[in-house]
Amino acid sequence: MSSPIERLFTVFDHTALVLQEELKCSYLEAVAETGENLFHGDVLQEEVSELSKKRLKKEYESIQLESFTNEQIRKAFQLAVLKGMKEHTQPHHQMTPDAVALFIGYLVDKFTKTYFTLSILDPAVGTANLLTAVINQLSGKQVKSYGVDVDDLLLQLAYVNANLQKHPIQLFHQDSLRPLFVDPADVIVCDLPVGYYPNDEQASHFRLKAEKGHSYAHYLFIEQSIRYAKEGAYLFFLIPNSLFTTDQSGKLHELIKEETFIQGLLQLPLSLFKNEKAAKSIFILQKKGEHAKAPKKALLAELPRFSNKEAMQAMMHKIDQWFSEER
Repeated sequence: MSSPIERLFTVFDHTALVLQEELKCSYLEAVAETGENLFHGDVLQEEVSELSKKRLKKEYESIQLESFTNEQIRKAFQLAVLKGMKEHTQPHHQMTPDAVALFIGYLVDKFTKTYFTLSILDPAVGTANLLTAVINQLSGKQVKSYGVDVDDLLLQLAYVNANLQKHPIQLFHQDSLRPLFVDPADVIVCDLPVGYYPNDEQASHFRLKAEKGHSYAHYLFIEQSIRYAKEGAYLFFLIPNSLFTTDQSGKLHELIKEETFIQGLLQLPLSLFKNEKAAKSIFILQKKGEHAKAPKKALLAELPRFSNKEAMQAMMHKIDQWFSEER
């Protein structure tokens, strides 16, 4: 007997393959199309043959979306997107590992324990996998969420992903490092796009611009995120471990020190990454403001493998202890 996630993935996969053939598009584009069909309970593409329409409808009718949890929908959709990304490998089409997305959701929930309502912004939203994983952890809170991305296909996938999970996320298709059309948020989550930002003219509006040549996109994303955070807001970044070892890191240190309090730095297990150079950490900041204060000591830890239940429980206990001492 297959699991609900496998059943739902199979429907995404089979129907995407039919649409890929019919529409002569990439598998990833077909995933977006089939997700849209599933949401509307119909085949929306006019160019699909009658025979294929029948096949697709039969597949869609074999499942009831209402019987799946948001997390099951998110994970099944994510599996389909990951399959598509394998053949569509553009370097910026990387998805936040699932265990990491869930762990960031757990941290956001801990830091916003006293909030009844909150707004979340992901300025590099991609397929909205990280953003929806976080929202799914915030049960009992009223959440307004915003996502920005320059890649139209990723944004289309984010739109479908949000619809299937019934999350009213406002999505903006634009360069995330230009002025944004969003109000400052209570929480920022961002898996930082690592690399160089090609638009030197736009980079010149940032303190963290490079003296010469292209600026680091991940530095500019941190500065942009701080700009669009409310006073006292929390920022959760997935950062490369090499963030503070570059020739430009002095300016980054200054900005972080002036604008925020460092709440924590949690190093992710190396086993999650293909090589050590790709290893990342979760970096937690709080923007300065009237009610914001520096922790007595920041939450610093090396996380164990997520599959090691005992070690993870011990780590959660350590984090709980930190919160009871700090809050």
